[in-house]
Amino acid sequence: MKFKVVRLIAVATLVALGGKAQAALPNGVAAGDVSQTSAVLWGRSDTVGDLNFQYATDSAFTQIVGSSFKTVSDPLAPVKWDVSGLSADTSYYYRATDSVGNVASGQFKTAAALGSTTGLRFGVSGDWRGELLPYPAVKNASQRNLDFFVAMGDTIYGDVASNVNGGQQQAQSLSAYRNKHAEVYSAKGGLNGLADLRQSTAVFATIDDHEVTNDFAGGADVATDARFNADPAGTRINDSTLYNNGIQAFQEYNPLRNETYGATGDARTAGEVKLYRNQTFGNDAALMVLDARSFRDKELADANPLSQASVGGFLANSFDPSRTMLGKRQIADLKADLLSAEQNDVTWKFIAVPEPMQNLGVVGAGDRFEGYAAERTEILKFIDDNKIDNVVFLSADIHGTLVNNLTYQLTPFSEQKATNAFEITTGSVAYDAPFGPTVAQLATVVGLLTPQQKAFYDALPSIAAKDSFIKSVTNGALTPLGYDPLGLDANLAGADGKIQAELLQGDYVATHTFGWTEFEIDQLTQQLLVTTYGINPYDTGDIANDLTGIVNRTPQIVSQFRITPTSVQPVPVPGAAWLFGTALLALNFRRRQLA
Repeated sequence: MKFKVVRLIAVATLVALGGKAQAALPNGVAAGDVSQTSAVLWGRSDTVGDLNFQYATDSAFTQIVGSSFKTVSDPLAPVKWDVSGLSADTSYYYRATDSVGNVASGQFKTAAALGSTTGLRFGVSGDWRGELLPYPAVKNASQRNLDFFVAMGDTIYGDVASNVNGGQQQAQSLSAYRNKHAEVYSAKGGLNGLADLRQSTAVFATIDDHEVTNDFAGGADVATDARFNADPAGTRINDSTLYNNGIQAFQEYNPLRNETYGATGDARTAGEVKLYRNQTFGNDAALMVLDARSFRDKELADANPLSQASVGGFLANSFDPSRTMLGKRQIADLKADLLSAEQNDVTWKFIAVPEPMQNLGVVGAGDRFEGYAAERTEILKFIDDNKIDNVVFLSADIHGTLVNNLTYQLTPFSEQKATNAFEITTGSVAYDAPFGPTVAQLATVVGLLTPQQKAFYDALPSIAAKDSFIKSVTNGALTPLGYDPLGLDANLAGADGKIQAELLQGDYVATHTFGWTEFEIDQLTQQLLVTTYGINPYDTGDIANDLTGIVNRTPQIVSQFRITPTSVQPVPVPGAAWLFGTALLALNFRRRQLA
């Protein structure tokens, strides 16, 4: 654990404060937005005055490279330092010292330069509610030597009551949103799971909806949503008071640069906050992080899954090419960065977008890419047409892990076209209840499960058995629509052989745990190992009754699989070029075995 608080002048401070101990740097420190040459350092102090950042190339800080003082004028407002002039593929150590001598420290590693393969390991998850801290589901992440971690949205639940803001249901003011963010990076029961994680590696982050409020559509008019009625009709939601308060607090509490779009030619993005990121990590990987909320059109009304007419109407309306989730500028940036990565022989291309790209059926589909099917097809067809290999979509939001290869349609009700891209949903870190029990309950309510079937599910003796049940239920919603079934081992005919996957542990479905997912690229073979860690879920009653037991839960592997990349271009491995040729021969032999 990298987080450590040192009382340099403890006695004098306590006397000066009348004997009352202060919380020092209660949310730890963090680093993010790393590139080959830069990073953003972040800290929050409960004490006004200067916060002194220092960074070094050794953990003992004998080789301090730079320092900067940032003024803390509001204890709820964190401060940042944008550091430049760093060396690629280098580990750095940093610390922040507040005005009374409290210290918190962390570390990060810069990205490797194009033209080399160094291997890569990173983590992904999302969705954590404040009342469910301290997040033991990620407590092993800080020990995994990650190169970075991607926070996939719903990093607070601004519209759900927790232990701050007097139990207020919906945050309204900037200070209320700040309180929600400060809460999730706080300690409880001797554990500060997210702060420990953020101090152990670099962070990338984006929003989903709950950083502002549930299922908002930033590109729509405030007149379409009564929750934004503080602003006059004609105001886009992404210019509203509530949105601005939520997005400002999100930017403040994450180690991100405050970027905005310029003149994009599209009113929904021009001059707005830019959360889109693109970063390469040697030739191992490119990461593209998207904002799927701030520019989207209002979602379609849900279809009745028991009515063919309702389902058909939804599927037809979802193909309206004038509707967007991402906005034209983000789509253009995504296409350009995907092409650049392919042309530069980057092996893996990771697209981090909170909303699932895979088809999951019409229930709740309006909120996902299924509700913006024309745009979904545009993206997948672009990948397919340009032969961009080894694309992995990373998503969250649904509070469970589902893995599937991706297919698309050119028109409603037409045949599915297979790609060699796949998606994994990940998380939640802590959201009660997970995907599995939520789907079982919802399916019963809408009549897709009988009460007897629900009772059978409830009585199943193991998580694995319940996962299999939920997999069957989900596939039951996919098959009638001609969609690909869940997993990388059961495919539509046209998708067979496009992804060389080997299931090592568990299944491609893990929907009854809290957790996170790790991605590891082998330096030599470039194979991708995907490991999902999980703990048994818990609720506020469990925390109240057995906090120690909750804190002591240890993440275990619940799913693991390996993917052999479609193609690998020979790229120098520092100090071991001859090994690459050997590994490449082994990889090609392995492909022939699988063919």
